[in-house]
Amino acid sequence: MNQFWQTVQVSEHKGTLGIAQGTALYIASVLGTGILVLPGLAAQVAGPASVLSVAIIFVLSIPLAGTFAALAARYPDSGGVASYVRTSMGNTWARVAGYLFYFGVAAGEPVVAVMGAEYVVAITGADRSLLPYVAATLFIIPFTLNLFGVKVAGWVQLGLSALLVVVVVGVISYGAPAVQTVHFTPFMPHGWVGIGMAISLFVWAFAGWEVGTHIAAEFKNPRRTIPIATGIALVIVGLAYLALQWVTIGVLGESAGEGSVPLLTLVNETAPRAGAIVIASIAAIVSLGVLNAYLAAIGKLGASLGRDGDLPRYFAKGAEPDVIPRRSLLLSLVISIVFFGILFAQDFQLLSLIPIHLSSMVAIYVLGMAAAVLIFPRWSFDWWIAVVALAMTILLLVLNGPNVLFPVTVVVVSLLVTVVKRRLATKKARES
Repeated sequence: MNQFWQTVQVSEHKGTLGIAQGTALYIASVLGTGILVLPGLAAQVAGPASVLSVAIIFVLSIPLAGTFAALAARYPDSGGVASYVRTSMGNTWARVAGYLFYFGVAAGEPVVAVMGAEYVVAITGADRSLLPYVAATLFIIPFTLNLFGVKVAGWVQLGLSALLVVVVVGVISYGAPAVQTVHFTPFMPHGWVGIGMAISLFVWAFAGWEVGTHIAAEFKNPRRTIPIATGIALVIVGLAYLALQWVTIGVLGESAGEGSVPLLTLVNETAPRAGAIVIASIAAIVSLGVLNAYLAAIGKLGASLGRDGDLPRYFAKGAEPDVIPRRSLLLSLVISIVFFGILFAQDFQLLSLIPIHLSSMVAIYVLGMAAAVLIFPRWSFDWWIAVVALAMTILLLVLNGPNVLFPVTVVVVSLLVTVVKRRLATKKARES
C-alpha cells in the first residue's frame, strides 16, 4: 500500500472532471433505468409501504456510497475496486474483482440498451422488429462519445443528467396535486415481508456507486470533488426515488403495481397529452446516461487490468489520467456484442442476463468493502462505516442464492490464471 498508492497520488490533480460533471456521472449510474419499472414492481409487492422501503434502502446505501467515495478520493486509480483489493488482498482476488466488473457487469450494458429500446419502440408504436436497431443506436452513441475521452463524455453526461432530473421533477410536480391520501391505506397490506421484497428490488436502484472509483483519477482534486459529488448525487437520487414512489402510490393506488410500464400509466393520469413523449424521452435519456457512465468506467478498468497483467499488455494504454483507453473500449465492444447476441437468440428475454449483472455487482461490493476494512485505519470513522457496509453486502450476496454461480465461475477462472502465471514465471526463472 505504499509505493503503489504513492505513485497514484502523484497523478491526483491531473484530471479534468469537476463537481458538476462528477455529480452527473454518479446520478446517471445510480438513478438509471430503475425509475422505469421499480416504482410499479415495489408497489406490487409492498403496496403503500414501498415508500418506506425506498427510505430504508436510501439510508442503507449511505455507508456503501460513503465508503466508495472515501476510497476513490484517497486512492484515485483506474483499477478502482480491483486496485483496492490488489493492495489489501493480493493479485488473485484483485483479478476476481476486475473480471467481475469487466465481464460480468458488462452483461448489464445490453440489458440497459434493450430496456430503453423496449420503451421507445412500444411508446412510439414502431414495429418491434426495429428493437435491435434502436438498442444498438442507444449503445453506439455513448460508446462513440467515450472514444473521444472522459472529458467529452462528462460534459454530455452533465446535459443528459440535467434533462433527466428536469423530466423526473416535472413528472412529480404534475402528479403531486393528484395524490389521494386514501390510497395509502392500508399502509402495509403485505406486512414486513413485502417491505423486505421491495428493499431487495431497490438494490438495483441504488447500485452504481463503484463506477466513480474507476474514473477517480480523471477528477480535479479527487479528495475534495468526489465526496461532494457523491453527497449531492446521493441526495438527488434518494429524493427522486422517494418522491416518485409517493406520487405513484398516491395517484394510482392499487393499480400502481399493474402493467409493465407504471411510469407511463402515471404520466397518462396526470398529463395524458405529453405522456408518450415524456416517457420515451426518459427511457432514451436514462439508457444513454447509464451506458455513458459505465462505458467510461469499463474502459479505464480494462486498461488497468492490462497494466497489472490481468489482461494482455496490449490493452494497458489508457490507464493513465487524461489518456483515452480506446483498446480497452474496443474489447468491451466485442464482449457487449456477444451479450447482445445472447439476448437476440432468446428474443430479448432480459432475465437471461440480469442475474449475471446483479450477482457480479454484489460480489464486487463485498470485495470492495472487505478491502476498505483492511485499508482504512482500524477503529476510525471510515473503518466503522466500511464494516457496516461489508455486513450489508454479505447479506445481499447470500440473498442472491443460485445467482452467485457466475461469480463463483469467475473465482475459478482467476485461480487458474494465477496458477498459469506462476508456472510461466517459474519456467522463465529456471531458463534464465
